[in-house]
Amino acid sequence: MALSMEQAVDVLRAAGEPTRLRILALLEREELAVLELCRVLDQSQPRVSRHLKLLAEAGLVERFPDGAWVFYRLTAGGETQALIAQLLDLIEPDDPVLTRDAERLEAVRAERSAEAGEYFARNAARWDEIRSLYVSETAVEAAILKAAGAGPFKRLVDLGSGTGRMLTLLGPKSDQALGLDLSQQMLNIARSHVAEAGLERCELRHGDIFGTRLPDRSADLVVVHQVLHYLADPAAAVREAARLVAEGGRLLIVDFAPHKLEFLREQHQHRRLGFADGEMERWLQEAGLSKVEVAGLPPPNGAEGLTVKIWAAARGRESQRSAA
Repeated sequence: MALSMEQAVDVLRAAGEPTRLRILALLEREELAVLELCRVLDQSQPRVSRHLKLLAEAGLVERFPDGAWVFYRLTAGGETQALIAQLLDLIEPDDPVLTRDAERLEAVRAERSAEAGEYFARNAARWDEIRSLYVSETAVEAAILKAAGAGPFKRLVDLGSGTGRMLTLLGPKSDQALGLDLSQQMLNIARSHVAEAGLERCELRHGDIFGTRLPDRSADLVVVHQVLHYLADPAAAVREAARLVAEGGRLLIVDFAPHKLEFLREQHQHRRLGFADGEMERWLQEAGLSKVEVAGLPPPNGAEGLTVKIWAAARGRESQRSAA
């Protein structure tokens, strides 16, 4: 739906200030927490928060609390997003202010990545132990098998494979399996587990979930298991995972429901404290998948803890879409 003249003026007025335009350019790259924006912009939190409030009121950005943190991202879809994209495209690519902001953002990303890398290297050997502290893996894995379906699968792709548990769980039902991870320590452990399981047609590669370099629609089962909560741009990872799903194939995302356990952010490098069903379903649908099914596994006996969620989505066959 097109914007009214009054709406267009409100959007342009909100964006027409140097700091707010810088914020929009940064959020075009990824969703960011308030304190991260403060670091990049080199401005105080009250000042940055005031600019964000004006952008949110004009419908240019979305605000979403996540535990003790607050994140912002560009408003998804619609004429407002298109107008902002056109506005940012008018700026010279080598504008010195935006170039400096991009460099500072890259420094924040590098620091975040280094901390995560050190954490994974330090905890790789006891990764399954750490994960088992949160919820019963037996119950989760039974639910994953149910969500994946009976198989067999021509090709399984596990993004962020960690110690390889999804490969050893689902690999026996797959003609071919591929696991990608950025941590060499994790890959080494995964190779050991895969070998012990006797999976001969299983390959492990050093790879990035944001840019897998795998062909479009090349896997009939794609799994993203307990990965998204570590990522700066989980929506982009969902898009890349969905790109790999073949016609008639499925994508399984396993992660946590929203929670308030801040120690996971402070001690275990979690960036997001869980995901709401509506948020995940929107990402999946925007990525071209449908028939989203959700399963939840709360902590046992009503104990305070983490609820594991499994979101399963499918890519319909062309023939089915044509007949619809």
